[in-house]
Amino acid sequence: MESIEAQTLVWNPPVWREILRWPLPYQGPGDRLLLKSVALLGRGHVGAVRGLEHMRPGVDPFILVANHASRREAMLLPAMLMLHRGGRLIHFLADWNFRLIPGVGFFYRRAGTITVTRKPARPRFLNLLKPLFTDPMPALERAREHLLAGRPVGIFPEGTVNRDPSRLLGGRTGAARLSLETGVKVIPIGIRFPQRTENALGPMEIDIGAPLQPPTLSEAGVASVKDVRLWHGVLMTEIARLSGKSWKPRKGEAA
Repeated sequence: MESIEAQTLVWNPPVWREILRWPLPYQGPGDRLLLKSVALLGRGHVGAVRGLEHMRPGVDPFILVANHASRREAMLLPAMLMLHRGGRLIHFLADWNFRLIPGVGFFYRRAGTITVTRKPARPRFLNLLKPLFTDPMPALERAREHLLAGRPVGIFPEGTVNRDPSRLLGGRTGAARLSLETGVKVIPIGIRFPQRTENALGPMEIDIGAPLQPPTLSEAGVASVKDVRLWHGVLMTEIARLSGKSWKPRKGEAA
């Protein structure tokens, strides 16, 4: 089996025997078993990963941004990338609703996921559980703490599952603001479904782009609304290119 450092530009999920032997030096025995279990379950859902050289050891911290076309990405993308990083965590932001799903909630907790409690649950009675997952510190501030401590974070800027096969949503600007105000580079990811049919998406293909270095702010640590919108536009345009979709900028954002 190739080492992580020797991976080629295009990686196809290994057979189950390789996953069971995959080295995860940055995780304890229990979490190694958990991560490998998720990777085994997700093998048939991931067709190829390109651009892993952009996430090799030593590039932390970074902000990973990706389009969001299906619910399974919220679990499989972190698992596959963590597998390649030898078990190094990427702290993804994810809706608290996912924490209610048996198994998924446990994986999120062990993976250091940053829970976002902005949205209501469906059915509504589940909102009674929302306080159990609410943190007094806003999610973006928790993400900022990870970045300042040298740990990467992952964000789906669209903010929700977008099933449109050709266009991205406008997106939220939190990733752009974090990048500008911390000076941390952004790694864009495009997720495609080349075998999509009317009834099924098929396996996903993951394209990882080169890191994008944020521009220097005129006032250190403070990003204006204009700065954020322009940088957000750059990020969304790159995600659109990698995912094979289009993105229409809002007023003040880069085309």
